[in-house]
Amino acid sequence: MSWAGDQGSTLARWLGAGLLGLVLLPTSLSLEVSVGKATTIYAINGSAILLPCTFSSCFGFENLYFRWSYNNSETYRILIDGIVKNEKSDPKVRVKDDDRITLEGSTKEKMNNISILLSDLDFSDSGRYTCFVKNPKEKDLNNSATITLQVVDKLEEVDNTVTLIILAVVGGVIGLLVCILLLKKLITFILKKTREKKKECLVSSSGNDNTENGLPGSKAEEKPPAKV
Repeated sequence: MSWAGDQGSTLARWLGAGLLGLVLLPTSLSLEVSVGKATTIYAINGSAILLPCTFSSCFGFENLYFRWSYNNSETYRILIDGIVKNEKSDPKVRVKDDDRITLEGSTKEKMNNISILLSDLDFSDSGRYTCFVKNPKEKDLNNSATITLQVVDKLEEVDNTVTLIILAVVGGVIGLLVCILLLKKLITFILKKTREKKKECLVSSSGNDNTENGLPGSKAEEKPPAKV
């Protein structure tokens, strides 16, 4: 009885954990926010930079709330916030803290884009920018993603010399191998033709010898008939 009871208790725990996973799985995966693959981007002082942000929801959205915030070691402030009414309407700005900011977002073609363009950059703009989204249709489920901006005097040029050298060496080795294979095939072809020619020559020489010696199978020299 004790063994059966333990097995029943273990099965109940497994079933409970499985059901809990099924309940939590859609919630954890439904609302996603992304600022792209790069965690840090660089921009030149005085230029403009696009801070990307897109969102997705498995259950759709209504009156979705979004905001962009900025913070560094000393400052935190909300730059812009707004609402996306539904999947057929574009994002609408409610509050904007900085005139240099332009909302570039669109929900057309299911892009769900709430990116912002930050113009006339200054060194003080360096810091972390967070894109926050909250969906009332999913019981105010929210999510966010952060990207770091570094404003610099000039962008460093990447030295590709080593990469080019490696590519040149690899390309040279591959080219050499191709040449060796072609040369091998050419030599094989020439040797084959040479052997065939030699064989033909030997056969021809053998035929000539048989004819001269009057061997069977050859055309012997005709002798005059004997006189009676």
